Amino acid sequence: MRNESQVKKGYLNEDFRLFHLRDKKDLQFEYHFHDFNKLIIFYSGNVTYHIEGKAYKLKPYDILLVSTSEVHLPVIDSSEVYDRMVIYINPLFLQKHKSDDCDLDECFKIAAREHRNLIRPGTAWFSNISSLVSKLEEAVNSREFGSRILSNAYFIALLVHINRLLLARDVINTAEDVTYDEITQKAIKYINDNLTGDLSIDNIANRLFISKSYLMHKFKESTGFTVYSYILKKRLIRAKGLIDQGLPAINACMECGFNDYASFIRAFKREFGLPPKTYYKDSKLFKKEYEEKKHYK
Repeated sequence: MRNESQVKKGYLNEDFRLFHLRDKKDLQFEYHFHDFNKLIIFYSGNVTYHIEGKAYKLKPYDILLVSTSEVHLPVIDSSEVYDRMVIYINPLFLQKHKSDDCDLDECFKIAAREHRNLIRPGTAWFSNISSLVSKLEEAVNSREFGSRILSNAYFIALLVHINRLLLARDVINTAEDVTYDEITQKAIKYINDNLTGDLSIDNIANRLFISKSYLMHKFKESTGFTVYSYILKKRLIRAKGLIDQGLPAINACMECGFNDYASFIRAFKREFGLPPKTYYKDSKLFKKEYEEKKHYK
């Protein structure tokens, strides 16, 4: 099993990858996002997860959902042991197992749409989930006959349980452990709903009936981003997603609120390390290799 840091960026070329980590390190992170979904089951430590302007103070057995494109940052107290299960999930795997009455990605969609990333299950729910996680971890680490098929089965069962839990809303109230600035949340929602429109600071401030200076101050304080840098990052993430779907780079540029193609190419390369057209070729090749890998296994 590779170290978590080796797959933090770039494509996940497996169905999913599981890490059970227990350490006491001075871990410092910058705000970042992934091309895959991330599921965290928290066991112990003193950790606050910042996701899209909200801060989640974790308690033992909390479940955290971080969808693709959600900007996040963990703040970790290195004086305490941090014990957690982390699972990286390939969106192509979720899409492959989607049916008319079951979308395993629904829990991540809800988390992103409602900014409700923290799930605190009751005892009965967590007992079932914990049992599945133990079986999943054992299967992932096994080399016995059928271990890969078994690990996929346990993983799908785990996602079904988490989706049922979230959809039933049969969870413990977490309000006391979630902090955020309401103005910043309204600004984040407006930005993400209007990436193709006028996102000047003047316009956003007018929409929220506040001053520009107050908006800029509260936004930076709550998210770690300036308003401009957040808008740029989210537009680039959206453009990358559209290019992944096959939209030509120039169309993705216009669809995401960029008015100058040359500036878009420069910004895209700074963010992702490749110009858009090269990125599209790499993305297409990755998907082909992933499908071939699934076919021949």
